[in-house]
Amino acid sequence: ALNPEQSLVPYLDGAEDSAMENIVTEKKAEESHRQDSADLLIFIMLLTLTILTIWLFKHRRFRFLHETGLAMIYGLLVGVVLRYGIHVPRDINNVTLSCHVNASPATLLVNVSGKFYEYTLKGEISAKEVDDVQDNEMLRKVTFDPEVFFNILLPPIIFHAGYSLKRRHFFRNMGSILAYAFLGTVISCFIIGLLMYGCVMLMKQIGQLAGDFFFTDCLFFGAIVSATDPVTVLAIFNELQVDADLYALLFGESVLNDAVAVVLSSSIVAYQPTGDNSHTFEAMAMLKSFGVFLGVFSGSFALGVATGIMTALISITLFFTKLRDFQLLETALFFLMSWSTFLLAEACGFTGVVAVLFCGITQAHYTYNNLSPESQDRTKQLFELLNFLAENFIFSYMGLTLFTFQNHVFNPTFIIGAFLAIFLGRAANIYPLSFLLNLGRRHKINSNFQHMMMFAGLRGAMTFALSIRDTATYARQMMFSTTLLVVFFTVWICGGGTTQMLSWQRIRVGVDSDQDNCGPIVPDGMDRRNTKQESAWLFRIWYNFDHNYLKPILTHSGPPLTATLPTCCAPIARCLTSPQAYENEGQLKDDDSDLILNDCDISLTYGDITVSTDASGARMGSQPAANTATSSDELDRELTVGDHELVIRGTRLVLPTRDSELPLALNRSKVTS
Repeated sequence: ALNPEQSLVPYLDGAEDSAMENIVTEKKAEESHRQDSADLLIFIMLLTLTILTIWLFKHRRFRFLHETGLAMIYGLLVGVVLRYGIHVPRDINNVTLSCHVNASPATLLVNVSGKFYEYTLKGEISAKEVDDVQDNEMLRKVTFDPEVFFNILLPPIIFHAGYSLKRRHFFRNMGSILAYAFLGTVISCFIIGLLMYGCVMLMKQIGQLAGDFFFTDCLFFGAIVSATDPVTVLAIFNELQVDADLYALLFGESVLNDAVAVVLSSSIVAYQPTGDNSHTFEAMAMLKSFGVFLGVFSGSFALGVATGIMTALISITLFFTKLRDFQLLETALFFLMSWSTFLLAEACGFTGVVAVLFCGITQAHYTYNNLSPESQDRTKQLFELLNFLAENFIFSYMGLTLFTFQNHVFNPTFIIGAFLAIFLGRAANIYPLSFLLNLGRRHKINSNFQHMMMFAGLRGAMTFALSIRDTATYARQMMFSTTLLVVFFTVWICGGGTTQMLSWQRIRVGVDSDQDNCGPIVPDGMDRRNTKQESAWLFRIWYNFDHNYLKPILTHSGPPLTATLPTCCAPIARCLTSPQAYENEGQLKDDDSDLILNDCDISLTYGDITVSTDASGARMGSQPAANTATSSDELDRELTVGDHELVIRGTRLVLPTRDSELPLALNRSKVTS
């Protein structure tokens, strides 16, 4: 028999071992916390250096390198230091190399002396890197989950693109933008996919292919690299005030083709023919993928517009609850509802990029008008800041990933073939479509515009995010490595050469976007129906319906419904029109003026604001109140003598017939409708 002291020895030993394990676990957790803080500090320092260098470049007026290119350079430098300059001493005693499992489960439960420990899958390590597992652990610390890019970094970038869209010039060129974004992206995808498949066949013949690489992989590569992101070029365009139509074509194409590329890549992944071989051609499977493309895009579009309209209705409801008196709460609610659109679309099986893009466009048109002036400024500045930080973070991470990613596959043949295929795919997108579009456009897309659009087809954040989302196979790893080089080249070379390209193509700079495309005043007797020729007929119908019915219902701006609905609907109109709408009856919002079909040959007059343009596009009106004290009676006489008035359901359209008036943007004298 054992005495009591001897029977307590195993218990005490077990308690001591458990206490020691707890201490070791706490120390490891503390070390991991410090390491994570240091990793985040690296990215904060990268962004700080980028901002300081941007200030220096703007102060010195350097345009040969954009901030995104700077962020990539700093990321490269830090990546080199982390990969080759810092080595963590290896403790091979803490690494078990003899545990063999037939599968790679996401979660693994290990029984160690009766205690169960949970381990999660971090990724594959090649056999030659097993000895450097501790160094790999350090590099993986600065490698983010790809879902971070899609759920956190991409939404503010895409939303800002829609929220800050210059809708007037966008809708003037809507047909061309849709052609480039939809047809052009599909053409580019298949051209690149076919050429890359030929390149892959060549690599197989010469023995440079070390794994499977199917035609669907080539099409997927074509889809992700067809997403253009000319942020560098557009920033220079905005600074130099380049021709507004060229800016609208490039910006509109880049915004929409990102959405198209995301849906197109997901539909290619959804291609599943029947049978054992999932990479053979089958007509029904292709039609199914095409149906997936249409269904996902239309569903995402509808969801984005619906959530945008819902936020407008909620903002009208909250107007009567005096939430506008608390601008911080109002801005926070707007921000959360905007971000939730992306997550809702992803949770429903749609594409969050498409949904949040059209949500931003819808909210800029409706919800923005219901916000208080302070919240309007706050939301614009908030999303502009988030867009700036997210973009520069992604580009910094690109540079870092070139050296920290563990499974790069660089193949010279594939890289050269990719650059050639991307060039030809972009050319097949721009030049044939421009030729066809010019057949129906009154303002032609000139050859210098086409060359500039060809040159400005940069790849950026969307291409990177799509390529890094899945790097499990040999083909996806090669695509990711090649995509990094493509982004580096286009941002540094094409982005840096934008100013020189503008000079070579003799494209106008220093153009006021409000007066762009406005020619001289035409004499009397000339045809003044240019608006119908220059604006899309579908958009003219939509604009009239939106301005007279949707805007008054969803916002407090525009003419009241009592002035636009028929007399028989007067009770319904009075019920749906808020008192604020009557107070704002005489106000023409800046947002509303951005959506005028074509600020040529048209003048909107109601309340105390008159916006008037002649047939050629030059702004018409009288001198502003600051220069001349024009009375109400004088202005009425000026509007009635020599002008033709047309009253359309409460909104007076003034079509000028005199060519002696001075150009003017806005006239804020009191006018009675």
